[in-house]
Amino acid sequence: MSEAKPPDRVLPDEPKFRPLERFWPYADLPEEPTEEELVRINPALREVLFGAAPLPFSISIVFPRFDGPEYAKAIERAKASDELVEFTQDGRAFHRARFFPGDRPIRLRELWEVVGLVEGVDVLIDDRPLPYARELWLPLVWFLIR
Repeated sequence: MSEAKPPDRVLPDEPKFRPLERFWPYADLPEEPTEEELVRINPALREVLFGAAPLPFSISIVFPRFDGPEYAKAIERAKASDELVEFTQDGRAFHRARFFPGDRPIRLRELWEVVGLVEGVDVLIDDRPLPYARELWLPLVWFLIR
């Protein structure tokens, strides 16, 4: 008795055509990340992957999305920063506004006046949370304002 082919087999025993050697359903992604992707990477992860970036001293204010009329004002003032990134962490949307030295102390203070009392705001010095960043570092920067 000859054995019959199982009825649940989908492919033929001998294919009628040869598949292409490309991965059609997948996007053609570049091997190197773009500048926009690099900006969006968490600063701590960026330092581990690529080493310390040769950036000048910076102060960043990280604030969550919040309700109220002050949110639009906060976004407007955050856009005056040197670098503004929106990211999601634990299901919450955050904004990171980075300020480099120069004429930024006024812009930094203007943003802080809007978001300083919002719950979940963090101040980063060179992308790191340092002790007394709110209580010591920011008032020291305010002294630079003439």
